[in-house]
Amino acid sequence: MNIKSLLLGSAAALIAVSGARAADAVVVAEPEPAEYVKICDVYGAGYFYIPGTETCLRIGGYVRYDIGVGDREGVQNVPDHLDVGGTNDTYWKQARFTLKTWTGQETELGTLKTYTETRFNFGNSSGDYANQDTDPTSPTYNADAANWQARNSGISLNFAWIQLGGLRVGKDESAFNTFTGYAGNVIDDTLVPYGRFDTNVIQYYFDAGNGFSAVVSLEEGDGAYTIDSYVPHVVGGVKWTQGWGGISGVVAYDSNYEAVSGKVRLDVNATSALALWVMAGYGNKSDVGDPNSGHNYYKNWDGSWAVWGGGTYKFNEKTSFNVQASYDDGKTFGLAANIAYDIVPGFTVTAEVDYFNKASGDFRAVKDDGVGGILRFQRSF
Repeated sequence: MNIKSLLLGSAAALIAVSGARAADAVVVAEPEPAEYVKICDVYGAGYFYIPGTETCLRIGGYVRYDIGVGDREGVQNVPDHLDVGGTNDTYWKQARFTLKTWTGQETELGTLKTYTETRFNFGNSSGDYANQDTDPTSPTYNADAANWQARNSGISLNFAWIQLGGLRVGKDESAFNTFTGYAGNVIDDTLVPYGRFDTNVIQYYFDAGNGFSAVVSLEEGDGAYTIDSYVPHVVGGVKWTQGWGGISGVVAYDSNYEAVSGKVRLDVNATSALALWVMAGYGNKSDVGDPNSGHNYYKNWDGSWAVWGGGTYKFNEKTSFNVQASYDDGKTFGLAANIAYDIVPGFTVTAEVDYFNKASGDFRAVKDDGVGGILRFQRSF
């Protein structure tokens, strides 16, 4: 074989191999166009369009850690592990993760909204655990005797409602509280309670403009206060708000006990830094003298009447002082005050001191009072 033949044979082999590789070459697909999430600013910050829809979605919530001490906010008389029969006082602690969702969409019948809030908790329950009778056959049996122990304390669905225009249906908190607003910006705002919360609702909100609004709410109640017939509990309210503050009032009918209760509230923006409020409640059935005769789903303070008041003072953008005082016909007095400080945006630490006093007399055999405190860490997002 001469050099010429060898070169020609090598060239032919290279051409054959190159052709085979070209036939087996990998074809890379063109990338699909990316569909980026679009911001929806119609309903406020944090919303985005669900891809492929006209529905705007917002996801948020918070992570919270509470530490409570003292007569009301702590835990008393828990069994000592080494001293049989001995007891100690200890902390109340609770870690909570809350997940919230909001949706909004414009329709020919108005804005279609939803809101959900689900809470996950781990911790113990505050209170006095002197009764450690765990025998179910005993007349003094305490089913909650072990609740001073830290545990996963359940998942709660606090809100899950749908609203189209002014019509709202689903799980909410009673309009007896939400329409006028809760009490103060303190953590323990129910030293004197001002109504119950959880309920299924059918509500209609009406905005008349110029600051006037109204609500009618048909409610189911919860627990022992759940309606026992087809007749719902009913709440009606009116409100007028202006730059200086607002006036609101609600009237509620408990269909189980045929009881009527009401509250009125005044809010005043005294200065750019100081906001004040006062609220009064009245029920047509008094329970002074008998703690079981007059409470209903809405009037859960003692006696016929109760008053609450307080305010918020903002020292600066990061720090605020909140205070609330309350008193009722059953001679229960409550006072709560705290300092809330935003360490960084979205992370707030609140330190609160609470005092309550339930005087002896009327239907109480002994005086009940004490001082407690709560330290709260909360990261909201």
